Amino acid sequence: MAYIDHIIACNNANLSRYARFRIDDQPVGAIRSDFASALIALGTDFIRDENGEYGFSAHIKTPEQRNEVLGAATRRLTEQGVIRQLHGEKFDIRKRLSDEPLCQLDRFAMPYFGCRSWGVHMNGFVRKPDGIHMWIAHRSKDKPTYPGMLDNMVAGGQPTGLGFRENMMKECAEEAGIPEDLSRHVQPIGAISYLYETTEGLKPDVMVNFDLELPEDFVPRCVDGEVDRFQLLPLADVANIVRTGFDFKFNCALVVIDFLIRHGFLTADNEPSYGELLTGLHRQLNS
Repeated sequence: MAYIDHIIACNNANLSRYARFRIDDQPVGAIRSDFASALIALGTDFIRDENGEYGFSAHIKTPEQRNEVLGAATRRLTEQGVIRQLHGEKFDIRKRLSDEPLCQLDRFAMPYFGCRSWGVHMNGFVRKPDGIHMWIAHRSKDKPTYPGMLDNMVAGGQPTGLGFRENMMKECAEEAGIPEDLSRHVQPIGAISYLYETTEGLKPDVMVNFDLELPEDFVPRCVDGEVDRFQLLPLADVANIVRTGFDFKFNCALVVIDFLIRHGFLTADNEPSYGELLTGLHRQLNS
């Protein structure tokens, strides 16, 4: 077991199993053949073109029309058991962050269409005389996804209508009881991307990450029930958990690895896979 195993695990997608999903001339997703068949069987709102790629029919032209069609399609496919369940929160569909949203899709339906989801993750840490300590969240055993696993101190998906920093501060309050006078000091430190394949489909996702240095006397609270407890651990202990197993939710381990690199715990002198870690934290779905 090694740090690089987390990079490999988060980039397990076999893209040969997927066909592109386009909106107009924009490749925004990728779908498997079984889902494609179920989508086309719904009626005339979706098509397969001469290149074997999928998208909306020509009469579906505006974001509002796409939203209406996607809403109806995902509800129908959930009734059929093709989509396991819907979340209710909507995510923007766009190829790049700089692009205007082309439409919105239910959060839990994103992998079925292979569309990129964005999220925010935060490393909460404390500087003590013996070095950096990191706050680790233990996910609730009742969560529908990855119950009981370790997580970054605060994390969440990026819903429609919020800025990334705004969303991060909201999640700080909701998940860990971090007041605004502390959360406003969150520092944006970059992003991580990966290509992960699940039973639902493809996750070509991006995590926009933040650091927040907290005072020694601050203790987070489990506010919204998504976390069972928080634990403050020396950075070396956190690193050992990541290096020796898969106790962390799959993408959260990458956020920790990035922190270890940026804070000089992992270097080119002490980590044989240093170069592979640097490049592996940034994987793109080709256009």
